Amino acid sequence: MRPTPVVALVALLAGVAIAADKPKLGELPPPPEMVKDRKPATAHAPAASPINDDALEPEVVITPRGEDVHEEYRIGGRVYMIKVVPKRGKPYYLVDPDGRGEFQRSDLQPSVSPPMWVIKRF
Repeated sequence: MRPTPVVALVALLAGVAIAADKPKLGELPPPPEMVKDRKPATAHAPAASPINDDALEPEVVITPRGEDVHEEYRIGGRVYMIKVVPKRGKPYYLVDPDGRGEFQRSDLQPSVSPPMWVIKRF
């Protein structure tokens, strides 16, 4: 079975487009020079970040309190969360949602519960 002229033309143009995307061996830049005990030179230096990354990373202070261990998480000197790890039982969290110093117990689980109404019993 012979391909129709239209199919042959489309196949020919697709082959030309694929071949045009491939770079030729003479057009490739030379590999970067490797120096022992140093990283290779990069083409682009990383841009300077206007945001201080240290300010975004929380500071964690671990304090033993009796038999429990408290981990205080701070950003900018303000405590926003305390993880309490009791000697027995599951750890729980005290979270300050509004930043006013009023901590609420949270298990960091979504607080949305689906409705559980009984519509009909059989």
